[in-house]
Amino acid sequence: MMKILVCNGSYRTNGNTARVLSLIEEQMRRQADRVGEKLDFETLNLGHMNIQMCRGCRICFDRGEDHCPLKDDLLAIKAKMKEANAVIVASPVYVDDVSGTTKNWIDRLAYVCHRPEFSGKPAYLLATTGASSTSHTLRTMNALMYWGFHIIGRAGFKTGALSKRDEINTRYGVKIEQIARTIFQAVHQEVVPSFLSLMVFKIQQIGWQKQNPNSIDYQYWKSNGWLDPRRVFFTNQRANRLKVTLARLVGSALAPFNT
Repeated sequence: MMKILVCNGSYRTNGNTARVLSLIEEQMRRQADRVGEKLDFETLNLGHMNIQMCRGCRICFDRGEDHCPLKDDLLAIKAKMKEANAVIVASPVYVDDVSGTTKNWIDRLAYVCHRPEFSGKPAYLLATTGASSTSHTLRTMNALMYWGFHIIGRAGFKTGALSKRDEINTRYGVKIEQIARTIFQAVHQEVVPSFLSLMVFKIQQIGWQKQNPNSIDYQYWKSNGWLDPRRVFFTNQRANRLKVTLARLVGSALAPFNT
């Protein structure tokens, strides 16, 4: 069974973001039916869950997330993310950026930038807006790349204050069908990391090789075999050899400036 998890950063359960996501679910169910595959499509409305504000205490970094003093829904959400075959993250544009709910969720999972537990898992990023640009919002959501996610696509939707579901489908139906197809195919394909992803891995690899061997982060990287200089990415991948070589060279050159 294919498990798709949606993390919706809009508080409105029937707003533009939710309506776009429902159309994507509809298209994914059609594609699953065509090939006789079962689909588990679950949506988490982050604004209706107990995700307390990050206190910046660094306990998750230094001792591990299980020691976080905030006992809420965060770890249960992360467990669902790990179980899923692919994750969709969506947010409306609030003041040219993600919603506060989405940003706090990203902040609370900041330690995953150090211990990228979602290595190789496909993620699709979505943003909805009334009239302004979605580009900055999508760049903020690109933080998932540092969690190890394989970003398979990004899409913005201009919908006005509130559009009817049929209106969104008429305007963006072809785009939504393509997004659903991209997610569906990504679950069944081996990862082909981007140049940027390969470069970032090399920068991170060099950085963690120099860290305290007793730290939880160093031990996490070591236990996964990611500190081996011959390792080129988190997971097995089929990127072009020239792209891999160039990305590692650029990453090695930039690594000293990342400290």
